[in-house]
Order: sequence, then C-alpha cells, then structure tokens
Amino acid sequence: MSFRSIEQLLRRNSKTKISRNIVDGVHDQKEEQCVQSLRELLLASNQLPEKFDDYYLLLRFLRMRGFNILKAKEMFLNMLKWREDCSVDAIANDFKYEEYDAVKRCYPHGFHGVDKFGRPLYIERIGLVDLSKLMQVTNIDRYVKYHISEQEKTMSLRYPSCSLVAKKHIASTTAILDVKGLGMNNFSKSAREMFIEIQKIDSNYYPETLNQLYIINAGTGFRALWKVLKAFMEARTLAKIQVLGTNYLNTLLEAVDPSNLPDFLGGTCTCPATGGCLLQDKGPWTDPETVRASKAAFGKGQKSFNELTATIACESFIGCQDGTDASENILRKQVDEQISEKIRELEDCAAQTKETLQTLICKQQELTSHLEQLRKILWDGTNSDKKANIQNSK
Repeated sequence: MSFRSIEQLLRRNSKTKISRNIVDGVHDQKEEQCVQSLRELLLASNQLPEKFDDYYLLLRFLRMRGFNILKAKEMFLNMLKWREDCSVDAIANDFKYEEYDAVKRCYPHGFHGVDKFGRPLYIERIGLVDLSKLMQVTNIDRYVKYHISEQEKTMSLRYPSCSLVAKKHIASTTAILDVKGLGMNNFSKSAREMFIEIQKIDSNYYPETLNQLYIINAGTGFRALWKVLKAFMEARTLAKIQVLGTNYLNTLLEAVDPSNLPDFLGGTCTCPATGGCLLQDKGPWTDPETVRASKAAFGKGQKSFNELTATIACESFIGCQDGTDASENILRKQVDEQISEKIRELEDCAAQTKETLQTLICKQQELTSHLEQLRKILWDGTNSDKKANIQNSK
C-alpha cells in the first residue's frame, strides 16, 4: 500500500487517532515508555478514568515523582480520591465566587497575558494584601474553592487556548510574586494556613504546572519568612523559583515581553479598563474565537493537546461541516499541511529505500553471476584433474 493510499484511508476514517509525532512533535522515548507503563498499570486495576487518560497529565505525575512508576501511581490515585472527596468537578462547574471583585481589590492578583513561550502569565502583589479586609470579605474555605476553580479553568481553558495560539503544547504557568513590604510581622496565622493549603493542593493534585516563579522585591523581612515557607514546598518546585531583590527587571524581560508586563512591574501595559491589569484576566482564553475553537476541539472535560489536534485533523479528513468557525478551518488546514508534509517525508524515505533495495538486488545478481563463474572454474578444474589422473594411470 502506497503512502497516498494510507492518507486516503485516514481521510475515510474520522475516528483514526493521528500519530502524535505528526500532530504534536516527537515525545522523549524514555518518558513515553514510562507513561505507557503507568497507563497500563492503572488500566490493569481499572483505576484510570477516561477523563484522565491523558499523556501529559500522567507525565506530570511521573516527573513529580522522579519517574518512579509506583510512586507516581500512588500520587495519581490520591489525586482522584481528593477530587471525589472535595467534589472538584462540582466546584469547577457550579462554584460562584460572589466576592471576586472585593477580593481582587484587597488582594491584587490575576492572569495577565503570556510569557515569550506562550505560557499564561500569573501575577500577585502579595505585599499589598490587606489581610484583615480579605478575611472580612471571604474566608479560607471559600478562597481555597476559588483557587481550585481557577486551577480547573487553567487546565481546561487557559492551557488549551494558549496551545492553539502558540501552535505548541502549553501545560505550565510562569508566575511573578511581588513581595514588597511583606515579612513575618504582616503574614498572619490565617494567611499562613491559606498558603500551606494552597501549596499542598498545587503540589499534590496539580503537579508540574509551574514553569517558573519569580519572587521580586524580596527584602530582609521576606527572606526570613521564605526560610519558613520553603519547608512546605517540594524540591522540584523550589528549583523553579528565583528570589530577586529590586533589580529584577532584566530577568523578567528575558521571559516576558514588555507589552505583557504591567507598568507597575516595569513593563509597558497599563490596561485602561476599570481595575487595572490584574482585574482583566487578559490572555488568549478571553478571545471569543479562540475560546470557541478550544471548546469545539476539547468538548466537555479535559483532553490532552494531542487529542485536540487529532480531533481537528480527523474532522478535516471528512471535510468541513456546515457552520464550522473560520478559526477551526484554519487549525484543520494547518494540521492537514503537517500530515501532508510528514507523508511526503515518508514517501521520500520509501523512494530512498526502494533505490537502496534495487542497488542491493543488482549487487546480489552480480554476486550470483560471480559465484556461477567460480563454480564453473572449479568444475572445469576438477574435470581437468580427473582427466590428468586417468591419463597418468594408463
């Protein structure tokens, strides 16, 4: 069967799973083997819900546990139990944080654009938090639920939207934590409890979603506090954190374009709308076309970027349907082009292989001819010896 025939077969089968090395780059072979081993282990005990049968999700748990498959499995199962015990799906779908605006005013934080790689950029000005007012407008339990709902939104909407725009898999966040004025004296017991609970949730149930954390404006007061806080953090998480003083701007600009950095951090963005930069939730996930394309590709629940591109590619094989968004058509065209390019590469490889085989066949024929000649020479020589012996015997 020719590679063109294979392409036609794929076009006729809308359920075909497109090879991830066509639609999403080539995975590290050792990592892929570990993911497959973990997946088979979970499937064997019927402990892998379809929603979480996701290459990158399993990879995150493996990375967090140093690719120890048994420890990764234990961590994954703990995550499933936590989700069930805390009704995480209900929080993601139904939780309403009515005090959102009030919390934002006394605790400036939020997503604001992307870094240079295309990852969501998250910013907190924790040094400006009015803790007494914060605890008046909300409580730890409700804030933790809000944090969980934001994590779920990041997983199901922010990362997919960023992936679509960046045209590569995005599954981690770059964060900036401004701690100017923060120290032991103004970090209350309730604030410490909330920090510890959130850190526990992020490390245990959303592992490996932090790309880099820049802690800026760290004075002597914060550095003393930091010695206490980092005791509650995983070693892998600590390795992704840079604690910087007031001369932080050059480091930030290596990771973030000035247009995505608020002016109060040294960037050029001013976000004229009410509330400023940290109330806007600025990013690809707020663009209606990107959101529609993301939802159309992912559907309900979480899917990996592989499934996203595979879904788009498979749909494109059977032609665009009526009412399809232009953004989806563009994505489908891009994936089709990637597949066609890979098929051309395979055809070139096949042509080279065919040429090599033809050369080998010719060499084999030459060798056969030489062997026949050698046999003839040996046969003639043997007959001559026999004749000579007969003559001598006479």
